[in-house]
Amino acid sequence: MLIVALVWGILAMAGFTFGLIPCLGWMNWLNIPFAVGGVICSFVAFAVAKSHGQPVTLAVIGLALSTVAVTFGAFRLLLGGGLL
Repeated sequence: MLIVALVWGILAMAGFTFGLIPCLGWMNWLNIPFAVGGVICSFVAFAVAKSHGQPVTLAVIGLALSTVAVTFGAFRLLLGGGLL
């Protein structure tokens, strides 16, 4: 689950980075729900790892990446009026 959280965060950031390209801001409409799923998955991975005594570093990194993708993706949509 920790690896899934990390990979999900990396993919969310890749989608956000792709959405930064001019005229491809619409990609954030698809990426934001995906990144929210990454935030949820990271929280679950964090809780499971913590209860089992495993290191939670990968879950925290996945959570940070997904949160950044949601926050800045939404800001990017706001700047472009939701279209660009």
